[in-house]
Amino acid sequence: MNPTDGRNVLFVVMDTVRKDHLSVYGYDRPTTPGLEAFASEAAVYEGAVAQAPWTLPVHASLFTGLYPSQHGASQENPYLEGATTLAETLAETHRTACYSSNAWITPYTHLTDGFDDQDNFFEVMPGEFLSGPIARAWKAMNDSPTLRRVADWMVSVGNKIHEYTASGEGADSKTPQVIDRTQEFIAEAEADGEHWFQFVNLMDAHLPYHPPEEHREAFAPGVDSATVCQNSKEYNSGARDIDDDEWDDIRGLYDAEIRHIDAELTRLFDWLKAEGHWEDTLVVVCADHGELFGEHGLYGHEFCIYDPLVNVPCMVKHPALDPGRYDQQFELLDLYHTVLDHAGVETAVGGGVDPEPARSLLDDSHGDREQGEYAFVEYSRPVVELKQLEGKAADAGITLDEDSRFYSRMRAARRADGKYVRNERIPDEFYRLDEDPDETDDRRGEGDPVEREVEAALAEFEDRVADEWDGNWSTDDGDGELDEMSDTAKERLQDLGYME
Repeated sequence: MNPTDGRNVLFVVMDTVRKDHLSVYGYDRPTTPGLEAFASEAAVYEGAVAQAPWTLPVHASLFTGLYPSQHGASQENPYLEGATTLAETLAETHRTACYSSNAWITPYTHLTDGFDDQDNFFEVMPGEFLSGPIARAWKAMNDSPTLRRVADWMVSVGNKIHEYTASGEGADSKTPQVIDRTQEFIAEAEADGEHWFQFVNLMDAHLPYHPPEEHREAFAPGVDSATVCQNSKEYNSGARDIDDDEWDDIRGLYDAEIRHIDAELTRLFDWLKAEGHWEDTLVVVCADHGELFGEHGLYGHEFCIYDPLVNVPCMVKHPALDPGRYDQQFELLDLYHTVLDHAGVETAVGGGVDPEPARSLLDDSHGDREQGEYAFVEYSRPVVELKQLEGKAADAGITLDEDSRFYSRMRAARRADGKYVRNERIPDEFYRLDEDPDETDDRRGEGDPVEREVEAALAEFEDRVADEWDGNWSTDDGDGELDEMSDTAKERLQDLGYME
């Protein structure tokens, strides 16, 4: 087997990186000189749309080719179950590895199923807490309505620990370690003559922002990252205000984190070129979602599906793709089909989906398939974020309105000229993206024919892949769940001290 015959894959997700903060996409600060060089040999896409505004469901879609309502991974059910992952599909043809510092990409959520090697550099919680018996016990707690209250309490405690441990310079970047491990894995696969699939997630641009001094001084000179607001829930709950100067400081820190990602990616790319592993390798660089800095009165990436969160950067290098700028819209889950197309895998197995050639970016007919002009986004209940938000509101004596976007599940259909958002507890929204790219003018109900067409596409999508959307958010607090648990699950909870 020749490892240089065009089958190797490097798949990079820049977590929480919004497109308009990258100089390669026209941002006026030099955040991505390395990706600008990469763009000279890559396809740079303007219309990539993520299937959700946060990590777990987006990665589950990338790894299965399924929409969130199909694969079911959400904060209400934070596990990818019953679906064959991309790594499992490539198991017979590739050596595979997944490295990240994102706590959602772990054995606990099953996103790492199928990878020959995986490591999580999550700085707050050791890896053994994210897999094995403890993870299975946590799942038992989440799946039981009664025990869910204990799990929610644990989340609250975990939030406090995270705020404390990630509140200063001790929250150093794990990206250099991820890149080092990636180089080691690729070198070993090449030495053994094996094809390889390497997936990495880089977390620097996710809150909290504590960039390396070199980049902080370049983009946020004099800013103390320990004093600016680094907790989005304080702002979103109304417990804290942020003025224009502080927003500038926060964005400066964010830009510095992106510059650090860019520097580390450049180091990896230069190494691949020097080692002769670059030319025929499929290289994908994208974001899973973006971030809001006060737009729509929100901070972070929760409680909405506006474009700064879901219209993400995506760049792909492949011999079959001409370098340049591409305007066509497509869905991030198309990258699943692109990887399989490049890898030469004809059929997925088990609970996965069969590859669709027309969904591969490498196929000449990409974008011409039925419904190809539409992209769909889904957002389920943000359990962890709600607990944090409610806690911050309660501390400030604020009562949150349960008929608000904080408690609303959402779906959207998007095409280049318009987006229709179906909300659960607040009115639906419609925006003419061609005239109002910032989505500030809700034109729902004005009779625009684009609205009718996009809403009809969303209704067809719901009929096709999401027949049931349960609007009942109440929790059954009845007793008896403990009796229904297996003895094994009870023993695990007893080992953890949550049962006697």
